[in-house]
Amino acid sequence: MIVLGSGGHTAEMLMLLESMDRDFYCPRVYVAANTDTMSAARALSREQEWAGSKGSSVALTVEAIPRGREVGQSYFTSAFTTLYSLLCAARVVLRHKPQLVLVNGPSTCVPVCAMACLYRMLALFDCRVVYVESIARVRKLSLSGKILYYGRMVDRFLVQWPELQVRFPRSVYTGRLY
Repeated sequence: MIVLGSGGHTAEMLMLLESMDRDFYCPRVYVAANTDTMSAARALSREQEWAGSKGSSVALTVEAIPRGREVGQSYFTSAFTTLYSLLCAARVVLRHKPQLVLVNGPSTCVPVCAMACLYRMLALFDCRVVYVESIARVRKLSLSGKILYYGRMVDRFLVQWPELQVRFPRSVYTGRLY
């Protein structure tokens, strides 16, 4: 399960997937915010390119969940939209029962990671969560990164700058991934 985010998050995620063994990590489920029309289209396009280069078919699903917080939304009202997003993420994660959730920081990833973590704690299925902090984050974590790091909702927390690994010792410094 791969969570996409608007703009740079999706671009980074697709670059990361470029270097992965897509035959091993298959079928893929993409999750994007329901207000983000571009990310799902970009993922589908890239998947078709990958399939065309090998002459194979595309094995993927795209799911949409509401954002926990829209840009400019007050923190008070975002508490309610985040709860709704959690319920929607619960349905999506339970339906697909992913073995791996790969995220890189869009706000949409927090409810998905929380539900994957909860289902694993309840022993409904085994799922690993890998978080990759954006290459743009050199000195401090994104809000999603902070929530997932301090909430201990991820199995691997990857950072691409050594300064971050020093400040956040449970993270793994990988260097540039793409």
